[in-house]
Amino acid sequence: MKFKPYMIALLTLGALTGIAPVFAQTDAPGSGAAVPSKKEMRKENHQLEAKVRHELTQTKHLDSSGITILARGGKITLEGDAPDDQQINLAATRAAGVAGVTGVKNNLHVRAAGN
Repeated sequence: MKFKPYMIALLTLGALTGIAPVFAQTDAPGSGAAVPSKKEMRKENHQLEAKVRHELTQTKHLDSSGITILARGGKITLEGDAPDDQQINLAATRAAGVAGVTGVKNNLHVRAAGN
């Protein structure tokens, strides 16, 4: 292998100053970090959605019938509508309190009158 003069100078400088080359590490299997499969991630997301849905349906004075819950890696998105602003805020607060929820994006809006 043929080194160019600047590579030799760089390696010499590194050796003199004690700098060692650094290589990127991966989370490849066998490296100690378990990376969940897509199937496992989907299952965890569905379980979290079910826990949040259960919490909202058990909350008194909250009409959760128009609320859709989406979970992605601990983050919850609430979509749909509710009768008023108080219920929208209540839904977001209760969803944020569920174990495993790391954040809530509240995309709920007030249901139009007559619907």
